[in-house]
Formats: sequence, C-alpha cells, structure tokens
Amino acid sequence: METFEMKTSLSLLSAALLLTSASSVFAASSVDLTVKGLITPSACAPSLSSGGVIDHGKIASKDLKPDNWTVIGNHTLQLAITCEAPTLVALKGIDNVGDSHDPMNRYGLGLVSGQKLGGYSLTFGNPIADNAAISVIESSDNGLTWQENIPGDTWPAAYLASFGDRSTGSWAPTPVRLVTADLKVQTLIAPTAGMDLTTEVPIYGSATIEVKYL
Repeated sequence: METFEMKTSLSLLSAALLLTSASSVFAASSVDLTVKGLITPSACAPSLSSGGVIDHGKIASKDLKPDNWTVIGNHTLQLAITCEAPTLVALKGIDNVGDSHDPMNRYGLGLVSGQKLGGYSLTFGNPIADNAAISVIESSDNGLTWQENIPGDTWPAAYLASFGDRSTGSWAPTPVRLVTADLKVQTLIAPTAGMDLTTEVPIYGSATIEVKYL
C-alpha cells in the first residue's frame, strides 16, 4: 500500500512538471510595465467656511422618530476652489466613517447598538466660476462621461463632481481658476427602533473632499 501511494504521488508530480514545461514553451518570455502620469504646473486648493464643521449640539432622543427618518438639520457651507491658473478639476467625496445606509448618495454617521445611526447628504447651490454662473456636472464612471447635476439634486457620494457646460454638444468640465458654491448639508437620523439611546450617543460624520486633476 505504501509503494502504491508513493508512485501515485510521483506520477502526479511528474504530470505537473510536464504541464509546466509544456506551457512554458508557449508563454511569453517578457511582460511590459507602463507607468504614466502628468505633472500639472497649476495647483488648486479647496476650502470650506466654518472650518468645514457643522455642530448639531444636543438632540433629545424623544424627538427622534422610532419608525421613520428624522431630519435634524439643514446647514449651508461656502465651498471655494482656488487654482493658480485655469485648470480642469473634479471633486471626489471620501467617507471617512462609513456605515451609511445609502453609500451611493449619503455619508455615514457610525453605529449605535450595531445599527447604522444615520447619514448626511451634500447638495450644491449657486455655483460661480470666474465671476460667471456655471453648471455643476457629475460623473458615475470616474470622469469618462458627464451629466448635469440638476439644481437641487443631491451630489451622489459615489460620483465625481465638476463644473462645466455642454458647449461641445455634451456635458464636460471647463477650466476654472476660482469656483465658489453653496454646499448644503442635510443630516438625518435613521429610525431609532432597536437603538439603545439610554446614554448619550455621539453624532459623528467625517468626509474628505478631494480635488482631482483631469
């Protein structure tokens, strides 16, 4: 029995070696690696009013709905993007906390009792680029195609945002030097049924708005 097992193992090994040898005859002997990029001569810096902080203070748990979402605040910050020269840019939102009920559209506020506490959404308003009105546009495919972000609609958390027009026949970003816009933040708490709110629960959301060069 021992001899049979040893021969079987050796036979399998031999077959594996033969397959490896055979495949190496047809395999390419080299592979190319390409490293690409572009160094831009101009840089852009984003900023938010109030240091980018929204403080809802203390909210009584009895004011929260057990079976429906509760809007606990609507705030407006001023967003500015300042570039050294006209530059094609986009904005990307990064959720630093997570645990959003709807990661496509909202940013999360963490967990309580193992449940998602809620979320907040971002909406643009009154965009101005270099002293002229401009449209907010968005991309769901990392900048390959663009569409208008209809005024009043949420900026989907999973989309890129930019500023542009469709002077070429389709929506596309335009180079900007100075952009200002309202950034409306709506914060909601999820239905509280099943949440332990007998002690204070921190409401904490954190997102990074990153400038991407196109």
